[in-house]
Amino acid sequence: MASKDSIVALSSGRLPAGIAVIRISGPKTRFVIETIAGGRVKDRFTTLRKLMAPDGSVIDHGLVLFFPGPGSFTGEDVAEFHVHGSRAVAAKMLETITAIEGVRHAEPGEFTRRAFLNGKLDLTETEALADLVNAETEAQRRFAVRNAEGAQSELYSGWRRRLIHARAMIEAEIDFADEEDVPGSVSDAVWSDVAAMIDEIERHIQGFKAAEIIRDGFEVVILGAPNAGKSSLFNALAKREAAIVTDEPGTTRDLLEVVLDLNGIRVRIVDTAGLRETAGKVETIGIERARAKAGGADLVLLLEDMVDPQSVGEVPTGMPLLKIGTKADLQSEHRGVYDMVISSKDGCGLSGLLDEIGRRAAAAIGDAGDVLPSRLRHVELLKEAKDFLAAALSGRSQELRAEELRLATDRLGRIVGAVDVEDMLDVIFSQFCIGK
Repeated sequence: MASKDSIVALSSGRLPAGIAVIRISGPKTRFVIETIAGGRVKDRFTTLRKLMAPDGSVIDHGLVLFFPGPGSFTGEDVAEFHVHGSRAVAAKMLETITAIEGVRHAEPGEFTRRAFLNGKLDLTETEALADLVNAETEAQRRFAVRNAEGAQSELYSGWRRRLIHARAMIEAEIDFADEEDVPGSVSDAVWSDVAAMIDEIERHIQGFKAAEIIRDGFEVVILGAPNAGKSSLFNALAKREAAIVTDEPGTTRDLLEVVLDLNGIRVRIVDTAGLRETAGKVETIGIERARAKAGGADLVLLLEDMVDPQSVGEVPTGMPLLKIGTKADLQSEHRGVYDMVISSKDGCGLSGLLDEIGRRAAAAIGDAGDVLPSRLRHVELLKEAKDFLAAALSGRSQELRAEELRLATDRLGRIVGAVDVEDMLDVIFSQFCIGK
């Protein structure tokens, strides 16, 4: 796809910085270089140039790189100016470049969108690139890099190729059933492969929970009676005064959250209101929120004050739970049965608790080499594809079964962008920062 206009943006980080990278893509790219850098530069080599404003004044001395299309990130002519990272230099460079006719500021994700439209990336690789830009932990980085290198694309495109072949075989059997070179038993092999594919897609969909944990974090909810030490533990894990700690029951009335990086995995610790039967109207709302949050948690830490144990009433069931005895610095004898015993005051047991949370988080995401669906839209389209395949497998008319295969193929194509997905593009590329 040939663009009529060229786009430019600051593609490096927040200013001021050591270096500012200004990227331009489109048909005016070479003209911009010749105008500002005073002549042509060698393709794919860094060249030190004096960068000039239209009035002949020097903007800066910097490096210039030129990547001729289609062998560039966007598939168009692309250039980068590496200049000193002051706000004034970057602003003057952008002002000078956009003053050239046919060059404008890029919108968020527009460089990547051009790469997609020019066939340099498919949609899953595009989404993985967004994940890589936003990665905060090692697990997120590994997950994004694997998908950016085409792991998801290869899986979905492989399923799609198998369905295209299956459709061709079924339609050939329909149209040429009387021909000797079209065996009547071809459908047996086709439907056997379709059945296998249904199982493969179902197993893949089940991996979405692990992908959610990688991207959004392993959620740990702290529950307990008032003054059981929830906020003290929360502050100890956060290593700052994130929650108010007092002797007055019901101090915490809303959900508080802190994010940790445990062995490269994002972990979200949530502090909640103390659970008790008699509470005021506002505190009751906090308690209801605490119970609801615990119901969807990946791990619940149920804290109990070993010095003065208090009932918390009914606790949500069906989720992983650790019963934690608190205030070990004040109570040496354990009158209850606990999975772990801690003291937020002197740090006793906190290291072991973090290790256990990290172990469970690692187990929840499973093998880092697995290919997982990284977006809810992937899961929705995969479920639709699976349903169409199941309908094709159980159908009686070969014509209708072939149509179900076509619909399943279409849904897989929508994941990677092999069919018309214009309605999704604005949503997908709006997630990018400007300059990417």
